[in-house]
Amino acid sequence: MNSPVLVVIVNYRTPQMVVEALRSIGEEKGPDFALRAVVVDNDSGDGSVARIGAAIREHGWGGWASVCDSGRNGGFAAGNNVAIRSELGRPIDDQARYILLLNPDTLARPRAVRSLVEFMDAHPKSGIAGSLMEDPGGHAQGSGRRFPSPLGELEGAARTGALTRLLHRFAVPLSEGTEPMRCDWVSGASMMLRTALFRDLGLMDEGFFLYYEEVDYCYRAAAQGWETWFVPASRVVHMEGSSTGIRQRGRRRARYWFDSRRRFFRKAYGVSGWLWADCLWALGRLIWTARRLLGLARPGIEDPKRFEYDLLWGDLRAAFTEGGSSATSRTDR
Repeated sequence: MNSPVLVVIVNYRTPQMVVEALRSIGEEKGPDFALRAVVVDNDSGDGSVARIGAAIREHGWGGWASVCDSGRNGGFAAGNNVAIRSELGRPIDDQARYILLLNPDTLARPRAVRSLVEFMDAHPKSGIAGSLMEDPGGHAQGSGRRFPSPLGELEGAARTGALTRLLHRFAVPLSEGTEPMRCDWVSGASMMLRTALFRDLGLMDEGFFLYYEEVDYCYRAAAQGWETWFVPASRVVHMEGSSTGIRQRGRRRARYWFDSRRRFFRKAYGVSGWLWADCLWALGRLIWTARRLLGLARPGIEDPKRFEYDLLWGDLRAAFTEGGSSATSRTDR
C-alpha cells in the first residue's frame, strides 16, 4: 500500500531537533497508517546529514525515513521543492496523496498527521490544511490567519481598539476555536497540501528565502479555487525561532524577512499596493507612538530592534534599486 502522506522536513544545522521530530511522527505509523518522511539538508556543513542518517539507522527507521543533501542553502521553499520535485517524478500511482511540510523545531502530538489526512479525505475542496501550533507550555501560537493586506498593515501597526474594530475584516490574526475553520493561510511549520496541488500550481516560489512562502502558496491556491483550513484536532508543538532566532529580544530581524514581505506584497497587490501598505503601516505606527506618549497605549509585544528603520528604509531603497517592475515568480514545474 502506498503511503497516504509524505512528510518533508528541511534542516539547517538542527540535526537533534530533526531526529526528535521524526520520532514524534514515527509514533503514528501502524498497520492501518503508513507514511514516509524525507529530511532535506540545506548544506548545513556541520555533519547534519551523517548524524541524521545514523539516527535513522540506529532507530530502525530506514523503511520509512531518509535524508538527502540539497547541495545548497536556497531557503525553506527551495529545500521543500527538492523533495516535492522528487515525489512528482514518481509514477502517479506511487505518489503520496498528501505532502506535509513540517519544521525541524516541531514535535507532533498523537494523531497530528492522521487528523490532517482524515480531514482532507473528508473535504475534497480543501487543498491545504494546517495544525494547531502550540508552544512548549501548551499555549496556542496562532496558525489560521487572513492574508496580509495594506489595511491589515494599518490595523496591525496601530494596535488601537477602535481602529481594530473598524478594520476587523482585515486583521491578520483569527480567533481559533476547537472546530475546523476556513481561513486564508496557515503556518508553514505544519502544513499539509494535496500532491495534486503541486501538479496544478507548480512548486513553491524560491524567491522567498524564508518566511511568507506559505502565505504566497496559499494565496496562489485560493486564486485557483482551493480551500485552506485550520484543523485544531492536529496539534503540533513548535519551538518557534529555534534555528533562526527570530523571537530573541533585542535582536534585529533578518533582512530576508523584509525581503520576503516585500516580495509577497508586490506579487499579491502590485508595486502600488506594496508602497500603499508601507504608507499605511507608517501611519499606524505614528498612531501607536502618539498613544504611547500620551499614556493611552497598553504595553504590547516588543518589536525587534530598529524594526521601523529596517522596514521603511529597506523598502525605500528597494523601490529605487529594483524599480517599479513587478516581482517575478521563481516557481518550477
